[in-house]
Amino acid sequence: MDRMLQLGPLALPWGLLILLAGWQLGNLLHERLSARRGLAPGPHAWRLTLAALLAARLGFVLRYPAEYGAAPWSVLDIRDGGWQPWAGLGAALLYVAVLWLRRSAWRRPVAAGVAMFTAAWLAGQVLLLATAPATTAGLPDWRGLALDARPIALPELRGQPVVLNLWASWCPPCRREMPVLLQARGEQTGVRFLWANQGESAEIVARFADRQGLPAADVLLDTESRLGRGLGHSALPTTLFYDAQGRLQAVRAGELSAGSLAHHLAQITAPSP
Repeated sequence: MDRMLQLGPLALPWGLLILLAGWQLGNLLHERLSARRGLAPGPHAWRLTLAALLAARLGFVLRYPAEYGAAPWSVLDIRDGGWQPWAGLGAALLYVAVLWLRRSAWRRPVAAGVAMFTAAWLAGQVLLLATAPATTAGLPDWRGLALDARPIALPELRGQPVVLNLWASWCPPCRREMPVLLQARGEQTGVRFLWANQGESAEIVARFADRQGLPAADVLLDTESRLGRGLGHSALPTTLFYDAQGRLQAVRAGELSAGSLAHHLAQITAPSP
């Protein structure tokens, strides 16, 4: 499950921060070793980075061909967070192997940079696992009203997977991801989708829900944003994925695409071991 560094309304995944730190360390080592060998700054750092990013993106896209095939343009929209890290690492190692086979003057500095990045990235992943909470968070003890005036208590929804979307009508990425969530709701009949509006009046929420075709029974009113604060998520949109036992399995801060939504849905609908 992704863990976030919350800076006011900004949420940064620790995985991304570790990735950037590893890249910076690897690039620094590559440049220093190149300079010691009298090599001018070469293009390999950026070429390798681009190759790894393309491979990581392609590796994720190929896992969800139907979702990305239905909206091919979304392949280019990397804001959905769809990456396959091991595919990117494999591309980086292949790049190094090609340099080595060609006996390039940059082969050792580039290899050292990739090794530094890999070590830093793996160490960061181990640290995240070691500092993970001992227990998985469950559905929050929150009770509110749906747009149809029916009360909903989140703890009582155990028994089925739950997708909880925190949103607001003034938030552009919230509006863009609504059709994706609505389509998934129609396809995943065993999953409960809830849209918890943060900080807006019932009148504003009702008008927006009517335009978007959101089901009134699944739109929750939270005029004081208590649910988002209680969960520790102030960035919008944020979507939380709970399995049938009510355990939090994934958090996506930012816009969802059909592919990234399918990825997280698989985490909460897979049969329990």
